[in-house]
Amino acid sequence: MAVNMEKSEVVLDRAQVKKAVQALQAFLKTKSTGESLLLDETQQISLLFTLWKIPKKAQTIRIPLPHGQRPETDEVCLFTRDEPNMTPDQTQRFYKKLLEQRGVKCVTEVIPFNMLKKEYKPFEAKRRLLGNFDLFLSDDRVRRLLPSHIGKHFYERKKEPLCVDLQSKQLARDIQRIVQGTVMKINNKGSCCMARVAHSGMTADEVTDNIEATVQTMMAKMRAKGPLIKVIHLKSLSSVALPVYTSDLSHLTVIEDVKRQGRKAREEKALKKKNKMNTTEGKQTDAVKDEENKAEEKDDDEEEDEIPQLVPLVTPTKKPKLEKTLKKKEKKTLEKAPKSAVAKKAKTANKLGKKTDAKVKRKVPKVK
Repeated sequence: MAVNMEKSEVVLDRAQVKKAVQALQAFLKTKSTGESLLLDETQQISLLFTLWKIPKKAQTIRIPLPHGQRPETDEVCLFTRDEPNMTPDQTQRFYKKLLEQRGVKCVTEVIPFNMLKKEYKPFEAKRRLLGNFDLFLSDDRVRRLLPSHIGKHFYERKKEPLCVDLQSKQLARDIQRIVQGTVMKINNKGSCCMARVAHSGMTADEVTDNIEATVQTMMAKMRAKGPLIKVIHLKSLSSVALPVYTSDLSHLTVIEDVKRQGRKAREEKALKKKNKMNTTEGKQTDAVKDEENKAEEKDDDEEEDEIPQLVPLVTPTKKPKLEKTLKKKEKKTLEKAPKSAVAKKAKTANKLGKKTDAKVKRKVPKVK
């Protein structure tokens, strides 16, 4: 039975989603204090996705939203490259004028790369920069140089800069989509992922529209196949997670069928490998047997062709004369070996001593 491996559709009940949004907004109003109302502070509303299985590869999905999920009070910083033959102040003015000409109003600060390296080198300066801004953008020509200069705290707090093409003709639209949109990071170390969707100052209809847009884009851009989303929750930083979507139990049967198909495919591959090995081993054994038979036939032929030796071999009892003559010559050479000079001197000294003794004896008179 063939199982549909394509992505299963997630159909949200708009009325149920709107009820959850209204309940969350009512909860946030009760929790809001007088100070937050005076400062016009809003709380983030996020969607929490629980997947059926952990994805094999990490993925980052950019989601454009129909309604902006950032308030106008949010501070946005832009990192740019250093223009040739310009000082950092001149490049800062140049890019500020460029943004004004293109109609970009959401960027509050522009920092060239050389200024970032010099003025924000200490650790305290980097922490101050991180706390002063809510969102960071970067020129795509400088994006790969930033991680070694901004530090790990930008990534821990999920404020890493987002790439922008400053040379595009529709720069205002691109920046607006990035600023007012959201980014969802699907990690390959767990089955949960979260995306910021709205804030507490938005209406219930706007929040529901953003929720539907995020779910549709996520289902379209995810690389995995089969049933993906198990449960979707709506929550804020200080609230309980409210369920918005729960998948049917039929997905469990689909997943089981997919696993069975995978097991069958693996078993078939293993059987094919075993059959191949057996055929190759059988061929090798047949070849070895043929070679052994050929060798045995050759040995039999050689035994038939050989003539038996009827005359026994007799070992000679007497040694040849050559050996005797050689031994005699060696003895003579050893006897006639030259004596050393010391031996000659000792011999001559002995002879002289004997002569003197004889002369002395002759000179001694005979005693009568």
